[in-house]
Amino acid sequence: MMKHLLISAALSVVLAAPAFAADVDTIAILTPEQGSDYGWNQQGVDAAKAAAEATGVEIIVAEGLGYGDVRAPMREIAADGADLMIAHASGYNTAGPEIAEETGVAVAIVDSPDALVPGKVADYTLSGHEGAYLAGRLAAKMTTTGTVGIVVSGEPPSWNSQSAGFAEGVKAENPDVKILYSVIGPAAYSDAAGGNRVTTSVIAAGADIIFGQGNGSSFGMIQAVESNKATDGSDVLFIDVIGDKSELDKGHLLTSVLWDMTPVYTAMIEDLKADKFGTHGYSISLADDSVKLVKTPQVDEKAWEEVMALREQIIAGDIKVEPKFEAEDVRALVTVAE
Repeated sequence: MMKHLLISAALSVVLAAPAFAADVDTIAILTPEQGSDYGWNQQGVDAAKAAAEATGVEIIVAEGLGYGDVRAPMREIAADGADLMIAHASGYNTAGPEIAEETGVAVAIVDSPDALVPGKVADYTLSGHEGAYLAGRLAAKMTTTGTVGIVVSGEPPSWNSQSAGFAEGVKAENPDVKILYSVIGPAAYSDAAGGNRVTTSVIAAGADIIFGQGNGSSFGMIQAVESNKATDGSDVLFIDVIGDKSELDKGHLLTSVLWDMTPVYTAMIEDLKADKFGTHGYSISLADDSVKLVKTPQVDEKAWEEVMALREQIIAGDIKVEPKFEAEDVRALVTVAE
């Protein structure tokens, strides 16, 4: 399959189960990096495979496509019979709708919630803001320097909502804790060197807990956390997002705001079958565990119990955490922005 695809990317076809839906037989997911990053790409690929298995359809996995023009591979995948293409990168949200219009194949994109086209284009700009809020509460409980940092590889809506949620959680727990905010670059998702450099500077400015959002650049953030001490001499801790890097941890991972996109992709497939695709967005939440915190050995037990009690209050509606998708909202919440 796809013998003539002239790109440097890994493509695989997995038969999840015998197809039973005449209108949706095959889905595809396209990712900019390999689906082995313990983050955005891996969670997307794993969720798409799980959704395909749950709905009995085939899946094409096209990974490592980069952040450039993906029109050619999308055309190839459409020609190979995909009924739905999940364009799993914000940089694909221009090409995606164009290819949907050109080929008639439904496309799901991110970070363009106003781009919905019934039957053709759906958006799944997800927000783990509830989990990020809890991570902020945890960070404020456990900081010893009284300063925490947020380091991001860009300012897409999903990152902004989590940065804002984290900052709100810190402030709710202890308004005296300083929050430093640094952006590696406008789209520095795979810039590990930049992640290391910026995180090192944030640690030097006093942060002993880093909330990092980066994709590939997260590995640079982790390197900085592992190789630098906090200004009070304590170990620096890292809060990750989307994936679970526990098996790589060397004693610095505090938690991760874990995303499970399986319910989202499953709903997309069912919507396409029911002629509802492109009529609404999708979400993840604490209530169904599609957003949750990862517990690691570095977490203080008492602090964890308190945070889990806060989780129940959010689910019950006693604590309201609203998503904020604009960068200026984030900057208004932090102490210092760079």
